[in-house]
Amino acid sequence: MKVNGTHYRSLWWDEDKAALQIIDQRWLPHDFRIQQVDTLQDYADAIVEMRVRGAPLIGATAAYGMALAASIDPSNAHLDKAWEFLDKTRPTAINLRWALNRCRAHLVTLPEDQRAAAALALAHEIADEDVEINRNIGLNGLEIIRKIATGKKDGEPVRILTHCNAGWLATVDWGTATSPIYHAHDAGIPIHVWVDETRPRNQGALTAWELGSHGVPHTYITDNAGGHLMQHGLVDMVIVGTDRTTRRGDVCNKIGTYLKALAAQANKVPFYVALPSPTIDWTVSDGVKEIPIEERSQREVTHVQGLTEAGEISQVQVSPHGTPGGNPAFDVTPNHLVTGLITERGVCAATPEGLEGLFPDLSRIAKSA
Repeated sequence: MKVNGTHYRSLWWDEDKAALQIIDQRWLPHDFRIQQVDTLQDYADAIVEMRVRGAPLIGATAAYGMALAASIDPSNAHLDKAWEFLDKTRPTAINLRWALNRCRAHLVTLPEDQRAAAALALAHEIADEDVEINRNIGLNGLEIIRKIATGKKDGEPVRILTHCNAGWLATVDWGTATSPIYHAHDAGIPIHVWVDETRPRNQGALTAWELGSHGVPHTYITDNAGGHLMQHGLVDMVIVGTDRTTRRGDVCNKIGTYLKALAAQANKVPFYVALPSPTIDWTVSDGVKEIPIEERSQREVTHVQGLTEAGEISQVQVSPHGTPGGNPAFDVTPNHLVTGLITERGVCAATPEGLEGLFPDLSRIAKSA
């Protein structure tokens, strides 16, 4: 995607500096800052503090973290230590462990003197794979949007509701939920996006910033406006991302997703989830019972960050002094509320049969593990 006319990925390897560069997302949409990640502690801090965020991007970042670890000390003991250190950063998004497992499993089969170069090559591969996965999610989701558009009056837009930021900032490029939107816009299909603010971190503002940079018509709305818009026939479809999807199709995503799914079902609005295959957790069936939900800092709830009239980025407290804040970061939407899963291989039902039908190879590997 482009920022002020220049193409960026959300992370990239600087060959001259031999170091990873990331967009520090804590300052967006008001300031565009790039940070170099030099140490394993820097990698952990970037993930924990949400300098990088979104399941696919966390996974790619972790892969580069393992590459750094291999360059420092390629021994099995050190790789195991790095795996454990990075695995503790965030518990919900499965891409983190997926990437860590993939890197460690590959490296331990190699002689130690080959591991550093192989680890970096694998990190590049994981990043490039993510871009292609998300591009194909966009092409498959485009067909859904195109079909809805055929039933609209000339010039009337397809109205799409999003929640959280599942855009290119949450991936290496394209995004998951936004990829079909970008493809539809680029194909000349009139669309309008309702962008939920997504408290407490207001990640919808990142989506709005992205869409604005790409020229996609959109409106930034409060989290609780979605149901009202659906009641009045102003939403044609919902597309959200996912941080972990179970083998039966339960979807764990940013807190508030479940309520959007309930409102969509009540108002007969199709509810789609953009799902890259590395986000499928084949070891889990019942998402409500089995997926750990990250509890983040109460300060994210009691304070908000924004731009002052003086042009400074600042935080202010919005809650009464002394009132504690509860901050579960994710919720689980049961599969029966999901119209379909948009993957890089096609669209399927949110059922075990649907997922196994598109990914028989991955299902077999999981069953044999």
